Amino acid sequence: MDISKILEPQAIKVVGKMTSKKRLFQDLAEIAAGAYELCLEDTFDALQERESLGPTGVGHGVALPHARIEGLSRVVGAFMRLESPMEFDAVDRQPVDLVFALFAPAESGVDHLKALALVSRTMRDADICAKLRSNNDPATLHAILTESPAIKAA
Repeated sequence: MDISKILEPQAIKVVGKMTSKKRLFQDLAEIAAGAYELCLEDTFDALQERESLGPTGVGHGVALPHARIEGLSRVVGAFMRLESPMEFDAVDRQPVDLVFALFAPAESGVDHLKALALVSRTMRDADICAKLRSNNDPATLHAILTESPAIKAA
């Protein structure tokens, strides 16, 4: 598995300022609904529900919200770069500016975990994060995320 299999170019967005987690999840749900034909409300609700179990801010300015979605046939992703970092209740208490959301089928098991591990390893790479933070073009961001030599899932 690699990121090019789960992240479509149209599922990437750069945003100037985000006012709240709720608004962020709404935007992520809109991106996913448009790119993967998911139900906007179900996707938003699933993100909110998962976040209520515990924050998905993993540190170093990165958040990895994820949710299981009924009717989805494969794991898919959406990426947002925030030009102005936002408070996210991350484990290191630092604001977040890189958000990679994953959406998995409701019954998915190992594929969801492999995708989450892959994205987590990718987003822990300081060089990749630096490149993501220095670019505003969604096509360039997609290339950075999908062409990283690194990081393959088990």
